Order: sequence, then C-alpha cells, then structure tokens
Amino acid sequence: MQHVGRRLSAVTAALALSVAGGAVASPAFADPRETQKTPTASGYGGAVSTVDPEASAAALEVLRKGGNAADAAVAAAATLGVTEPYSAGVGGGGYFVYYDAKSGQVGTIDGRETAPAAMPHDAFIDPAAGKPCRFTPDLVTSGVAVGVPGTPATWQRALKRWGSLSLGEALKPAIKVATRGFVVDNTFRQQTLDNKARFAAFPATSSLFLPGGDAPAVGSIFQNHDLAATYRLLAQQGTDGFYTGPLAAEIAAAVQAPLKAAGTGLPVPAGFMTTADLAAYRAVDQAPTHVNYRGLDVYGMAPSSSGGTTVGEALNILDPANLSGMSRAGALHHYLEASALAFADRGKYVGDPAQVDVPTAALTDPLFGKERACQIDPQHAAAKPVAPGNVAAFDGVCPASTVAPAEEKDTENISTTNLTIADRWGNVAEYTLTIEQTGGSGMVVPGRGFLLNNELTDFSTVYDPKDPNRIEPNKRPRSSMAPTIILKDGAPFVALGSPGGSTIITTVLQTILNRVDLGMTISEAIAAPRASQRNTAKVTAEPSFIAAYGSELTPFGHQFTPSGDAFTSAAEIGAATAIEFGPGGRMVAAAEPVRRGGGSAMVLNRSR
Repeated sequence: MQHVGRRLSAVTAALALSVAGGAVASPAFADPRETQKTPTASGYGGAVSTVDPEASAAALEVLRKGGNAADAAVAAAATLGVTEPYSAGVGGGGYFVYYDAKSGQVGTIDGRETAPAAMPHDAFIDPAAGKPCRFTPDLVTSGVAVGVPGTPATWQRALKRWGSLSLGEALKPAIKVATRGFVVDNTFRQQTLDNKARFAAFPATSSLFLPGGDAPAVGSIFQNHDLAATYRLLAQQGTDGFYTGPLAAEIAAAVQAPLKAAGTGLPVPAGFMTTADLAAYRAVDQAPTHVNYRGLDVYGMAPSSSGGTTVGEALNILDPANLSGMSRAGALHHYLEASALAFADRGKYVGDPAQVDVPTAALTDPLFGKERACQIDPQHAAAKPVAPGNVAAFDGVCPASTVAPAEEKDTENISTTNLTIADRWGNVAEYTLTIEQTGGSGMVVPGRGFLLNNELTDFSTVYDPKDPNRIEPNKRPRSSMAPTIILKDGAPFVALGSPGGSTIITTVLQTILNRVDLGMTISEAIAAPRASQRNTAKVTAEPSFIAAYGSELTPFGHQFTPSGDAFTSAAEIGAATAIEFGPGGRMVAAAEPVRRGGGSAMVLNRSR
C-alpha cells in the first residue's frame, strides 16, 4: 500500500505562476523543499485561493491551458483529495456555487451526502445501553456514520453545466500529484497523530497513513498510487465507475462490514449503505439564496445547507445598523447578536428541503431580518440562547413575536476545505467540500486510497419528529457550508468561503463585516481574529480575538471561551479563501496567512 503526505512544490512544468512577493512556483519534479505559500496574490487573467499550493497550482495550470473556473475548481478539488485527504475527497460531499459570466447568473449544486434508504431513526442509539452512542471516537468511527458520497457527482455535474473539460482531463493534475508524491508538513503529521487510534482500527487506513505504526515524517515525500488508480478509473468510466460496478460494491462492503484490526478497542458499528444507494445518488441543481446588503447582492447555498439562509438572515439583521459609524466594539457586538439570532432560526427551521418544509424565503426576507433586529439592544447582550423568530407572522415592526426554541446539539466538526477560483472571462467558482471529521470515518476503502466520510453524524443524535434535522432515510443532513459570491452592480465583487463546521457561517459573516463595514482589505478581513456566536451562553473566540476585544466587549455582557476542539489542540476558527475583483480586471486572491499552516493564493499574470 502506498503512503500519502502533502505539500510538494507547484506542479506544472515550465509554468511561471506569479504571486505576491515575487515567489515563482517550481516546475514539476523540482526540489519540493523550495515550496513557499503566499497568502495574497494580485494580478490578471485568473486567480486561485486554496489552503494548499499543489491544489492552487493545479487550478492555475488548467486556467493557463484555456480551462475555465469550473474546470479549474474540479482540478483543485481533486488535488485537495490527494494533499488534504483528511478534509476532503471522493468519499465525501459539498456545495458548489458558480457565477456564469455569460448569463450573469449565479447557480449552485447541492452535492451533500445522503442517508441510506435503510437508515433507521435510532441509528445513533446504543441498543445495549438504550442511550446515544458515545459520539467520539465511537460514533464518528463507524459505518453507521457514512453517508452516500456526493463529491464525484458534483464534479461531473459542474463540468457538464459550466465546464469545458471532460472529467478525465480535469483529473490529470491530481493524478500527477498522487503519482509522483508530495511533502508531509507539520499539519499533516499532527492531524495523523490526532487520529492515530482511529486510523489504527482499520488495516487499510493504518497501512496508508501509519506506515510502520507512525505518522509520516515531516519532510518525507509520499505517494498515493491507489488514489491515482481510482482517479484513472473515474477518468475512463466517469462517475459510473464510482457509483456502480466493483468500486461501489467495495464501498458498500466497507460500510456494512468494516474490516477492523484485531487489537482495536473501538466498537466500529456497521452501517446501512448498499450499492442501490450509491446508484441512486444525484447531485441537485439549486437556486441560490439571495439578500441585498449595503447595495451588494449576496448569493449563497440554499438548504440542505444552512449557510446561505443563516449568513443571509444575519446580514439582513445587520443591514439597518450603521456599523461603519460605530466603535469597533459596538460593531462587533451587533455582529455577535445578529449571529445568535440567525442561529436560533437555523436550528428551528432548517433541514433537507426534500423532506422538510424549510421557510427559505421568510428566513432571507429583509422584513423578517428587520424584525429580528428589534431584539438587539445596542448596549447589552441578550441572555442566550435567544428564541427563534416567528416566520409565520412578521411585518418588520417592533416588538417582534418569537416561538419555542429547538433543542439541538452542535455535532459538526471543523475539518473541511474551501477553494475560490476566477478565470479570464469573469466566471467564478466557490466550492466547499468535506469528509466531516478530520479523517472522516477513519475508514479507507481497501486498495482505493480514499477515506469515507462520517457526514451522517451531522443529523441530530436523538430522533425528534419536530426536529428539521432529524434522521430520515434518503435525507441529507443539515450543513453549515457557506460558499458565497457577492456581486456589485451585477458583476463579481468578492467570492469567499471557509471550512470550520458551524463556525463556517460566522467566519463568512465576519469576513463580510470586516471587508464591507470595517474598511479592511480582503486580506486583512481574512487575517483578522475571529469570534463565533452560535446562540450559546459563551462566545467561542480565538485567543487573539479575546486579547484584542475581550475587555471592550465584556461590558456589553459577552462572555468568551477560547476556541479549540475535542479532537486537536488547534485554537483556530476557519481557514478562509477569497478573491476580490477590482477595476480593469484586476483580481486579489487571498488566503490565510497563518491558520492551518497558511494558504496559497496565486494569479495567472502579475501584470496585464
């Protein structure tokens, strides 16, 4: 079995990719230790922002050869499946938002994973104990957590709808990276060690990610020939090679009868996915959500994701306030309160619209947002959790009526990835994809080189027929992914997105606030310290945010808890990517300067 790592130098032979600071990507097979990440790049003819220089270089190679933003997005996503296998890959799903310059329209694809047809309501209940299974590591490391993957179908649908390349052509850069290898960095090694017990539970996973019983060494170069072969299968057979035939049978078998290592102490419950579930999967075209904020048209992802409705509602709540005329603390107070209100409505109303009546129009109605804004006291934080608004009766007038809150527990994990791409014709792709937990279910499909997701743990753990996110067969669990494209006067202004579980919503929202209301550049807006209020008693915030603003926000009544998660020691919120569009075709690609080891921004040409 071959081994996987990440971060070799940029891939394309004889391809000079201009980036800020004058760094130039290396040609293929050059010394990988020359790799440098650049968080900001400005120029013309096309731009890319991802978390990984290999993925950014793959996208730019496609753009240079005449491909468009959809083609490049698939190439970058496939490469992230190689270099960021714990965050994304063909075993997962995601949401694709696209601005088509020819039509001037924004369209979206829902590629979220789905529950199998045989998924029972008590799937997450331990029958022996009669109570919910221990969430981590037991439930997430299981076949029962695996949803039918949507990523391959999303790639195929995006290329058919907007692209100019075949799936095989778009996969070529990723096949190259998987075959010749890339360099392991500190982040990859640490993520492997964080999941060592889970990965060791499966022979296929441990042989791939724990060679010799240890995580790959920093600086070592590893290859994933099994994944390269899987990509070649997709190149030859299209998505039929994934959703039908031998590979589909192997995926179903891995879920229904996980092959465990003899010494593991993890229970690894079996799942319910069948080959019929895989054959029935479809990526769904969706109309985007839309709100107008400060004269900007903000487009996002509609349910089954809650990203577009929650970001959009929060912006509607903030729109009546003159945030740019306030103190920084006053503006941040409004941001935190608006986010809490929108999250209350998210929990009450949002689920998979194929099985739940989601009031998307009401949640994104500016009158409803204005009415919810009545709940914000400019001087005092409300006691949390706040109650949801009444979508059945609103007129934008204070006082506003509320309804009983939903009972929910946030189980979304932080590990996801995002990419932003624009081409010379003005097309823009914003794509968030995931396998959920860092390392997904921990289960590698034997001999195929990719991890399966644990996306079904995004359903509510305990079944409640009134819960919009309750477990149901053939249902898509609610997501927080929020790929967003903003137009100004009908043309692209900013495109952005982020990983981070439910903090994706607040990361996107705060970045918009920073750029539009607080006067930051797009790079500054991404780099700024973050806080995430998701209708909880305490605000989750990066230590740098608490240090900068805690003393100013505490008098409002806000309480803070430092960010970090149960699976790693990371104290970061999100890892955003963005592109801003300026006059004369100039583009500024922006990525994280520090979070997740920093991101990779590239442009096709530094000058016209």
